[in-house]
Amino acid sequence: MKTRLFPFLVFGCLFMGQAQAQLPPEIHTNLQQRIDQGVNTGIVVGIIDANGTNYHSFGVKSLKTKEAVDPHSIFEIGSITKVFTGILLANMVLKERMTLEDPIQNYLPEGVTAPTRKGASIQLVHLANHTAALPRMPSNFEPANPANPFADYSEAQLYDFLNNYTLRRDIGAQYEYSNYAMGLLGHVLALANKMDYEALLAAQITKPLGLAHTGIQLSPIMEKNLALGHSGGLQVENWDLTTLAGAGAIRSNAVDMLKFLGANMGLEKSDLYPAMQLSHLNSREEGAAPMVGLGWHIMVLGDTEIVWHNGGTGGYRSFAGFVKGGNKGVVVLSNSNANVDDIGMHILHPESPLQEIKPSIANKIKEEIRDKGLAAGLERYAQLKQQKATEYEFGEAELNRLAHDYVNDGDMEKALAIFKLNTTAYPRSSNAFGYYGAALMYHGDRENAISSFLKSVELNPANPKALEKLEALGVDVTNLVKDMDLDEAILESYVGQYELAPNFMLTISREGSQLKLQATNQPEFPIFPKSENTFYLKVVDAQITFHKDEDGRVDGLTLHQNGQDVPGKKLE
Repeated sequence: MKTRLFPFLVFGCLFMGQAQAQLPPEIHTNLQQRIDQGVNTGIVVGIIDANGTNYHSFGVKSLKTKEAVDPHSIFEIGSITKVFTGILLANMVLKERMTLEDPIQNYLPEGVTAPTRKGASIQLVHLANHTAALPRMPSNFEPANPANPFADYSEAQLYDFLNNYTLRRDIGAQYEYSNYAMGLLGHVLALANKMDYEALLAAQITKPLGLAHTGIQLSPIMEKNLALGHSGGLQVENWDLTTLAGAGAIRSNAVDMLKFLGANMGLEKSDLYPAMQLSHLNSREEGAAPMVGLGWHIMVLGDTEIVWHNGGTGGYRSFAGFVKGGNKGVVVLSNSNANVDDIGMHILHPESPLQEIKPSIANKIKEEIRDKGLAAGLERYAQLKQQKATEYEFGEAELNRLAHDYVNDGDMEKALAIFKLNTTAYPRSSNAFGYYGAALMYHGDRENAISSFLKSVELNPANPKALEKLEALGVDVTNLVKDMDLDEAILESYVGQYELAPNFMLTISREGSQLKLQATNQPEFPIFPKSENTFYLKVVDAQITFHKDEDGRVDGLTLHQNGQDVPGKKLE
């Protein structure tokens, strides 16, 4: 998100030459399992120390072409971009062109006014360490294409949100991870230098460090080496960040990223090293958690201090980090949206656990169908789910991937059966019904395709693909999705915090007639009513059902997502 380890000798080396160190056995096994079980499509791990670099490549760039990934494969690094933005700020500070305490208002164009609170202004450092009291995402973020959500967010929208936002907490008082704030910082830095963000990135970081294959726009060589993004075993679109480029627009490969880490660690001599050192220093008050530099996050595990950041876009996940004051750094790049943080942390701090990889139920069922036929495979699925639910990786994505494998093989009988099984196994999944509808439509079964798409829209009225397919099938969707008005007293009764797991809560808030949901350390999103107690999100396929006790008081909710129903108790 299979198959073999693809060793690759680097065409060049950093520092003292390429080290030939092997991955510890438990990491090698874990990475191979991720590929074999379809968790990741491809993974490249790069490790740097005083002796040089070594690379370990697993899997492929694309499930269609089967071309192996290697250290030169290009990945979207997502939010690791933020550390580049932090270093750009640090460099400006050391050149005495800015100070960390400068109000951002000093760098905004005429007619744009940053919000203030209690006489205090947002400073550049607040954008860099996520304490500006700005939300993770702006409320006017409404992508035309959810598969490439940042592409159409404009400079006008950036300014309009800033002009009209009211800060809900004191500036600097609390950490709240913000893509908007870091995107704004990148934009401000570019304005101050009278160039766009990518030109600034090239002038101050990538060209001086010799990062020839790191940037935003894909060069011909980068495009040739691009590892295509995947989600749930399916290829997805690349993301294009324009206005908010400083938050997550960069693409790179393992070779360049290890050069970048080497410069941060002082192993590669660079004029940028003082700026990099400044970016590594905790910029928050002593004792405040988490510790954040300028873009970088700082974690202390035992006696080890790790400077790190991760990243993720629609079809990619990434990790970059190093031991501060030590000589080990690691980058992990994957063209799947499955988390890889545990790999990087385990390499830097072996006591940190690796994610347990379970065998995929899809692989087991595929074997059963191959050996004993479709009916036996479906029966076996039911048996294993009832008897060995904890021994296999069950999930909507597993069956979805298996069904698409059969589509690619041209076996529509098996594909339709598995898509249908997914709707039975995950009856609250809009995506499951959407994929089943698409398969039925492809197979020429118009009536059942319409029925499945209608069910998909019923579960998630904001599902644009299902609406498009219905229109293509001649269904009038004009009045299919209707906004529902609820009394504000009903909405207010849902406001509060709901604990789904230790240290993980959903917070429901209200602005007038709009309810909003925010998960721990995640962005805030509006939710929309389908009924008096059932709401849905437009940004992801997820629904919320609120529950009442015998006295009619709201005492909990259930989150329906990815085929799971997760209850949460309302906290008093």
